[in-house]
Amino acid sequence: MDRPAARAIRRAIAVDGKTVQGSRTAERNAVVLLAAMDHAGSVLAQRQITDKSNEIPTFAPLLDSIEDLENTVITADALHTQHAHGAYLRGRGAHYLAIVKKNHAKLFDRVRYLPWRDMPLEHYDRTRAHHRIEIRRLKAAAFDHLDYPDAKQALQIVRWRMDRSTGQLSIERIYLITSLAAGAATGTELASWIRGHWGIENLLHHVRDRTFREDDSKIRTGHLPRTMASLRNLAVGVHRQNGQANMAAAVRRAARDYRRPLTALGLT
Repeated sequence: MDRPAARAIRRAIAVDGKTVQGSRTAERNAVVLLAAMDHAGSVLAQRQITDKSNEIPTFAPLLDSIEDLENTVITADALHTQHAHGAYLRGRGAHYLAIVKKNHAKLFDRVRYLPWRDMPLEHYDRTRAHHRIEIRRLKAAAFDHLDYPDAKQALQIVRWRMDRSTGQLSIERIYLITSLAAGAATGTELASWIRGHWGIENLLHHVRDRTFREDDSKIRTGHLPRTMASLRNLAVGVHRQNGQANMAAAVRRAARDYRRPLTALGLT
């Protein structure tokens, strides 16, 4: 059950990286871009990761380009569960939902071995889609001391997935920590933000690959792969702000009349 609490409506931002496969050449690796996207599907910032690095050093510079993060909830994959990232976000007044995996052995064991069976259910959801049934259960445990900057709660997500055609059942347990204190968000909100993070794959990366065929692009010179990705982000954001959910249909409609993209951009 959700806990009643007075709370502000929070913006949620997902941070995730994507490799632009078509930018790879015989002399250099493919361009990797780290993006920050609000959970509604608009890209707020994007940075290119240097060839000899990974996403971690780019996390704070990426979010530095977003002016106001106060009370925003930042979601990211387990790679970004870093003490420095947690401290940075709290310094900006933002909150985090950080996935905890075995690469943080002590933190993972501390969270995993909590008495989850004895804790009340905070959220329950059952859906049917794509020939499968999914059940998601969320529990939360408040903490006074946890070895992560300003961590206030640990979360357990249990997902049951059953393939209706084969009857095959899979069960997955995911653990997270958050700087949101107990009562600052309902179980439904927490579950929505956790699920919403993966929207960056469906709402952005999948669209750039399938609708704009990004990985097939042969534009490889200098900063052009990043520039073209930024233009694709802009197109996706503009169509979404105009209420278009189907990006392929929106692109086809815009292509039929050159005035439509100009009108969407406020240029006519």
